[in-house]
Formats: sequence, structure tokens, C-alpha cells
Amino acid sequence: MGCGNCGSTHGDGGCTSPGCGSNGDCSTGACNKLNAFDWLNHMTLPSDYEPFNIVEVRFKGSRKEFYRNHENIDLYTGETIVVESDFGHDVGQVSLSGELVRLQLRKNHLKEDDASIRKIYRKASDSDKEKYTSFKAKEPATLERARTIAMDMKLAMKLSDIEFQGDGRKVIFYYTAEKRVDFRTLIKQYAAEFKTRIEMRQVSYREEASRLGGIGSCGRELCCSTWLTDYKVVTMGAAKTQNLSINMLKLSGQCGRLKCCLNYELETYLEALNEFPKGDDLYLETAAGSAKLQKTDILKRMLWFSYPKNSEWIPIDLVRVNEIIQMNKKGNKPETLVDKPIGAEIINKYEPAPDLISDQDINRYDEIDEQRKKQGKKRRNKKGPGNRNNPRNKNRNQGADNKDQGAKPIGNKPKNKKPNPNKPNSDKPQGNKPQGQKSADGKPRRPNRNRPRPNKPKGPAPEA
Repeated sequence: MGCGNCGSTHGDGGCTSPGCGSNGDCSTGACNKLNAFDWLNHMTLPSDYEPFNIVEVRFKGSRKEFYRNHENIDLYTGETIVVESDFGHDVGQVSLSGELVRLQLRKNHLKEDDASIRKIYRKASDSDKEKYTSFKAKEPATLERARTIAMDMKLAMKLSDIEFQGDGRKVIFYYTAEKRVDFRTLIKQYAAEFKTRIEMRQVSYREEASRLGGIGSCGRELCCSTWLTDYKVVTMGAAKTQNLSINMLKLSGQCGRLKCCLNYELETYLEALNEFPKGDDLYLETAAGSAKLQKTDILKRMLWFSYPKNSEWIPIDLVRVNEIIQMNKKGNKPETLVDKPIGAEIINKYEPAPDLISDQDINRYDEIDEQRKKQGKKRRNKKGPGNRNNPRNKNRNQGADNKDQGAKPIGNKPKNKKPNPNKPNSDKPQGNKPQGQKSADGKPRRPNRNRPRPNKPKGPAPEA
């Protein structure tokens, strides 16, 4: 089975391209950040051709540098190599080799004989890779400790990333800051804490997002961390030119700045706007009235107009708008905005829409409320037996209603209990209340409930 990209075949069905061994992506470098497609990889070169001796090497994040292959080592994309550094040696991966490196040098404004281009030592051995991996494993803990020290010193800076050199003899700290920071004391404390050489590099917010990476609002990986190498200035004018809503939450990227993709189609919009009439306050004079510009769609080449006394928007093609503008300059007015009149123009020309707001009095509802209040007072103050709202006739009406309906008087009628022959003293008058003594005037006396009762003698009853 052939590779999906290079089309090469192997006995076991895999890709024959040496190097990274990712079965097809080794020639494109898609597994790397800021990759460049090597379209000369599978072309047959002349027999007397000497390979270009400068190689592009990628390190952690999006950092790339150029190194000279003075010993003509056979290198492939994705191979791990040991390169020269200003203090010791470093370990990186080959991201591009061959003739395409000449174009990359020209893009970065470097010459082939530049003295800043260092040399390649050798291919990385197993011990070099193990040592490099061990230092990479220490980066998270080191970064956390470094941030704690910077916070204790109350420095207005943010440490975003850290990178150990391949031999561990130097550490690079990447930070962002709004103003200039004096970190001389910080470097001394870092050197005493980590026992290594310290290098501080200030990066912009876009470079910080490029190193850290992430997923954008479009659902794809960030452009700055995959293929974008130069960061052009993005202004709010780019968003206004494309008729985008000024919403900073949508227009800002993960770096907190305006998205770089706002500049991608800016030239197309600027070229298309040359055919549109200038100015947003545009009016078209017609026999039906004066129509004002409401909306513009640049890519569809459509403009929407509306009349002052109607909310309908009329879409008009750009060619027709330019024709009407030329007619108005000559003093002529077309009958309608478009060749075939539509509803909004017919209403404004033959039957103007009524104004339901300006023709009405604001206090019209207050008079209605006063009339209703007066009518309610008359009903309540009406005299005579027929007015049920009058409090004087309330009891009278209630009694009349009860009489008409044959209602019985409200109250509990006492029930006549029959005497029980089995109980003693059944001949006494029945009732819930005890019979009191009579007073001197013959009226029954009310018993005193608070009077103490006589004590009964305890013990057996006396014998007769």
C-alpha cells in the first residue's frame, strides 16, 4: 500500500522515506510547527549536483534556526541532531534541507556566508536523546518555581514558557510584559536556585500564542503556531472595512489582540469597494421620494435602501445604484428604485403610511382613566334600595335576599335531648351550663368559677 502523500511503496506496505517514520508525513513536515513542504524531495537531481550544506533546524515551540552541514552528513527531515550553541551544545530536529533552504534564507534576510550560522556536530545518539528527554521532563516544575519567585519579587511580567538546552547548561525563559522590567536581581536568584546559566527573552503576545499553540474559534489550530511567520499590524479599520460588528470578544484571538485573519481578505474588500459609491450617508432621489442607504453587502454587490416613512428595505444591485446616481447628478429622477416597483415604493407613492404616533396625544389615556373613575364614584354614591354598592342598603339587601330565597336564620338550634331513665337525676332540667343559685331579686346567680372548692374528707366513708 502506497503512502498517502509521497506515493512510495514498501514490502510491508509502509513508507520508505527515512527520517521521522510517520508513514507519509515525513516529506511534508506536517508533524512540525511552521512546516514547509519539500516539493523537491522526490525529484531526480543531476549526478554532479552538490547538496546545499545549510539545514533548517527546529527546536521547542516555533523557534527555528539555520546550521551549516560542513561534514556533509546525510540528513533527512525529522532526524534529531546535535548542533553548536553559544554555551555548550543543543539538540534539535531537522525541519528542512536541500534547495528550499536557500529560499528560507532569503525570506529571513540571511546570506549563505553569514558568520552567525553555526555548524552541526553529529546525529544524536541514544545517550544524547535520553539526556535531552530528562531535561525536558524538568521544565514544568522549573517553570512553576520560577513563576513563584517572580511573584514574590512583585515584578510586572508573565513567564509563559521555558526551554532547557540539550546539555542542560542553559535555560531560556520567555516572558511578556507591558513595560520594561529590571530583572537583574531575578537572574541572580534564578542562577542560585537552578544552578545553571539563565537567559531572559521578551516576546510579544502573538509570539507567546505561537509558542504555546491552541485551537482558534474557527476550529483549527492557530495560524501563528502552524504556518504564519510574520505578524503584520492589525487595526480596527480592517474590521470596519469588511462591515464586521465591533465585538472585541469575537474579533480578538487567544493572544488578546485582534485576529491575524482579519488581514487575509482585506485587499479583496478594498478592491471591491472601489466600485461602490463613497460615503455611508447616501440618498437616492426618485419620484416616490428620497431613499436612504441602510446596509451594504460588498461581496454580493448589493445595497439596501429605505424611505423615511416606511421600514421596508429594498435590495438594489450595485449597477442600478450607480445608474440612479448618474441620473440624479443630471437632475433626473427615476420613477422607482428598481425596474419593477415593489410594495414599499407603491405605499410611499400612492398611499402614504399613516403616522400612528405623532398624530395622537400623549395624555389621551389620562382622560379615559378620569372618566372611568367618575363613573365608578357615581355607582357607589347612588341612593335607593336598588344600589347594592351602598353600605346602608347592604344589610337590607342581604335580608331581602335571604327572605326571597327562604333562608333560615344563621345559628345553631339547640337540640332537645330526651331524658335517660338509666341515669340518676334524669328529672333535672337538661343543659350544658350548671344551674346557679338565685339572687335576692329572683334572677339566677352566675356561678363563680374562681371560688375554691371544699376539700373532701379522705378515707373510708363513715358508717351509718
